[in-house]
Amino acid sequence: MTALKLTNVCKSFGQVDVLKNIDLEVEEGEFVVFVGPSGCGKSTLLRVIAGLEDATEGTVEIGGQIVNQIPPAKRGIAMVFQSYALYPHLSVQGNMALGLKQEKQPRQVIDERVAMAGRMLSLEDYLDRRPSELSGGQRQRVAIGRAIVREPKLFLFDEPLSNLDAALRMNTRIEIARLHRQLAASMVYVTHDQTEAMTLADKIVVLRDGRVEQIGSPMELYNDPANQFVAGFLGAPSMNFLSAARIGESGDHSVGVRPENIRLGTEGRVSGRVTHVEKLGGDTNVLVELADGEVVTVRLFGQHDVSPETSVGLLFDETDLYRFSAAGERLR
Repeated sequence: MTALKLTNVCKSFGQVDVLKNIDLEVEEGEFVVFVGPSGCGKSTLLRVIAGLEDATEGTVEIGGQIVNQIPPAKRGIAMVFQSYALYPHLSVQGNMALGLKQEKQPRQVIDERVAMAGRMLSLEDYLDRRPSELSGGQRQRVAIGRAIVREPKLFLFDEPLSNLDAALRMNTRIEIARLHRQLAASMVYVTHDQTEAMTLADKIVVLRDGRVEQIGSPMELYNDPANQFVAGFLGAPSMNFLSAARIGESGDHSVGVRPENIRLGTEGRVSGRVTHVEKLGGDTNVLVELADGEVVTVRLFGQHDVSPETSVGLLFDETDLYRFSAAGERLR
């Protein structure tokens, strides 16, 4: 069964078209991530799904039902916000139980669901505390728990980790992935962080300027990008792009190669000067400036002694190259 179906969804604010002809299906139990740069429309799209914004055109179906005219509270969704949106005067238990009380659920059902969510999120010892007594990571777990107890048809996450520091982001990301496996729930997740997208998603939707650029599994998009934008957006460090002439090819197209597919030598297809070396322990990133000022990033696995100002050649295999037209479309 399809958990979510969007058909020709458009959204305009006055003369500004924010979403343009979005078509998408999310299958039951699937984890789908919307990713793209700031201003690409991903949060607006999530709000249209939630009913917090009305679609200018198109239909939104949740669980097989068109919900365009149905208010958010009756759409069978639960949303987790970046800002946690917790009530400061309520305890953890009170925050998680509030939605169920508003639905007039029996007391026993409320207690059972809150207790279950508390166990799943390791919050049993914090149920009587107020949000001000919790860390940022604990508050975000409470917000997730509030969504879990609703037992929604669809979970919506709007950049839930962006207020957390790096270590907490990773821990909470792992927690969300575990919850998805445990609940087998349908989830739609918005982020600008491509690492979150790559590690969490069953399916990634890459957005730019209100349009869908490509949809696919993380590895499909990484290994077979449809265009130069997708190729450059997914991957850290990002893909290098060189002019065709730079590598001895004719034409006005550009050539992409990922940093991990470049090797250093004394001579190579392209030569340059090392300007900076980032020693990360498990990896070493080497920045090489070419004669025309272009900078290429090389990712070496492990620890390497490379000195700035060294002249180096860049080696790569033909099979590792991606070619793109002057308009940015993939040439196959």
